[in-house]
Amino acid sequence: MQVDVEYSPVGEGLGMQDSRLYVWMRRVAVIAAHVTGLSLTITISVLSRPGTSLFSWHPVCMSVAYWLCMTEGLLLFSTEGSLCCCKSHKHKVRVHWFCQTMGLLSAVIGLGFMVASKTRSELPHLASWHSVLGVCTLTITVLQAACGTYILFPKLLFPQLLPPPPHPSKLRLYHTTCGLVVYFLATVTIVSAMFSDWLQATVKGLAWWALFILPLLSALVVINQILNAHLPHKKIMN
Repeated sequence: MQVDVEYSPVGEGLGMQDSRLYVWMRRVAVIAAHVTGLSLTITISVLSRPGTSLFSWHPVCMSVAYWLCMTEGLLLFSTEGSLCCCKSHKHKVRVHWFCQTMGLLSAVIGLGFMVASKTRSELPHLASWHSVLGVCTLTITVLQAACGTYILFPKLLFPQLLPPPPHPSKLRLYHTTCGLVVYFLATVTIVSAMFSDWLQATVKGLAWWALFILPLLSALVVINQILNAHLPHKKIMN
């Protein structure tokens, strides 16, 4: 008897991988995640009225970074609803790298607008759970980007001066796991923003609940897609 570790879709042990209903449900969920990410980004951009103040650019940049760029960068590898479904894996990696780079730049710019806004208004920094979670999320995003850069360009970090790196398959697993943590933290940070004074004063009633629930549903789809592609499980072989 031999125990191996491999990667396969969640639900395979339940005999669900060939179910037409299961495949259809996953396809609809991924499409819904695409639509949700774009719709939420547009909605927040309209509500923020960018240009009216320094702060107005903060929610716009962060929405573009995490709801749009990061979500699309991860859904590229979905087998049900990728925007690059007809392209090779190498092409998907390039588009993923581009989306994540744009997302990181947008997040850094969004942070800059927030810091400038609070400095001008003489308000304290890191005075709320949302701000603390945001800084933690952005920090881990930078580390995640550094890991991805090393996987693509290992010679940039002068490996001859460092201990031997882990096997490429382990590096990819670490990169994916870190990405899962980043997306989870980003979702928690976004949800915490729903309780900010600005958003509660801007959005009320059913619209507020929609903005609160939709990011959670989108996150479930994206996180499930990551787990489907990279979740290790033990398979017993005779």
